[in-house]
Amino acid sequence: MNQSRFRFSLAAATFLTLTAIILPAPASALQLYSRGSRSGSNAVANHPDSLPTTVASSGGVASNVAASTDSNVPAPSAKSFLSPSGEKGSGLSGKVFARFVMPEDWIALASLPGASVASASVDATATPTSETVFTMRSFGQKVRAWLNGYRLGYWPEEKGRVRSEAYKNPDGFIEVTAENEDTRVSEHFRLRDFVSHDQKQVWPKYVVLREPLLDKLELVIEDLNDHGVNAEGLRIRSGFRTPAHNFAVRGEGSARDSRHQFGDAADVYIDQEGSGKMSDLNGDGKVSFPDVKMILDAVERVEARYPELVGGTGLYAYSGRSGPFAHIDVRGTRARWVRGVYRGRSRRTVKTHKTAPKVSKALPVKASR
Repeated sequence: MNQSRFRFSLAAATFLTLTAIILPAPASALQLYSRGSRSGSNAVANHPDSLPTTVASSGGVASNVAASTDSNVPAPSAKSFLSPSGEKGSGLSGKVFARFVMPEDWIALASLPGASVASASVDATATPTSETVFTMRSFGQKVRAWLNGYRLGYWPEEKGRVRSEAYKNPDGFIEVTAENEDTRVSEHFRLRDFVSHDQKQVWPKYVVLREPLLDKLELVIEDLNDHGVNAEGLRIRSGFRTPAHNFAVRGEGSARDSRHQFGDAADVYIDQEGSGKMSDLNGDGKVSFPDVKMILDAVERVEARYPELVGGTGLYAYSGRSGPFAHIDVRGTRARWVRGVYRGRSRRTVKTHKTAPKVSKALPVKASR
C-alpha cells in the first residue's frame, strides 16, 4: 500500500513539473526572457505591461497584419509582431521596432501568451506599428575573420583580451541584404544606418546591434525635443564597425576596443537643415562645441531617469565632413571624454617672485694634497 502511494506521489510531482514547463508563461514572461535568455544583453527593458500580442512572419519589414492560428508557416530569418499597444514599439521609449534574437530564443519569444503565426506583406513604407524579429547568425558560424564572404575581423576575446563581460564576443550577427536594409528598427532609424562603412559592394553584410542603444537614442531625441531643441534630424555618423574596419581607422581616433564593435555605440549629430552637417542648435550663429554639448546634457538627463541605459558619452568638437558630433553608448558603466576642444592660451599674467641676490661667503682655502 505504501509503495503504491509513493508511486502515485511521484507521478503527481512529475505531472506538475511538466505542466509548469509546458503551459504558457505568466504575464512577466517578456521581462524574464529579456533578462534571462542568451540575448538578454541585447534586449530592451520593457514596462510591466509590455507583451507582444501577435507574432507574424515577414520578409524582414514590419507591416500591419491580422492574427492567424496557422502554425505551419515556416520561420524565416526575420519576422514581425504587433507592438503591445498596437501603436507603440518596445523599450522604455516605446519606439523600438526590432528584436534581435538567436534561433533558439525565437522559440521562447513565439511561445509567449497570445502569440500566433501569420503571413505578412512586405511594405517598406508601412507605418511602424509592429516589430521585426531578426534571427541572428551565431558567432560560431564565423570562420576566422569571415562570415559568408563578409570580412569581420577578430574581436578582443578572440585575441585573449577581455577587459570585462562587456567585451566578450557578441552572440551573433544580423544579416543585412539589399531587400531588408531599409527595415525600420526604431521610430527614427533603419537597419542601414548602423552598417559598417567598409565593403560597400559586398552582400550580404552583417551587423551587431543592441536594442538598448536604439532605445537610448530615441530617448535622447525625445528629451531634446521636450527641451526646445528640434532633434528630429539626429543622424548616425558611425554605427557598428567590424573589428577589421575599426583597426583600419585607428589613426582617426578610434579606440582599440571600441564599443562600436559590440553594437552598442553610435556617433551622432543633429542635422536640422538636411545639409549633412551638425546644426547650430543654440542659435548663436556658429556650429561649435556648445552645440554638441547639448546632446551630452540630454544624455545626462536620460541616464538619470533610466540608469539601466548608462554608458559612455564622448564629445568631438571638430571633425571633417559632419562637424562636431557625440559618441553615445550603453556599455553599462559611466564614461565621459572630450576630444578636439581648442582651449587657447591662458591670458593670466604669470607673476614672478623676485629673490634677493645670493651673497657668496668666502670659503677657507684648503691645502692641496
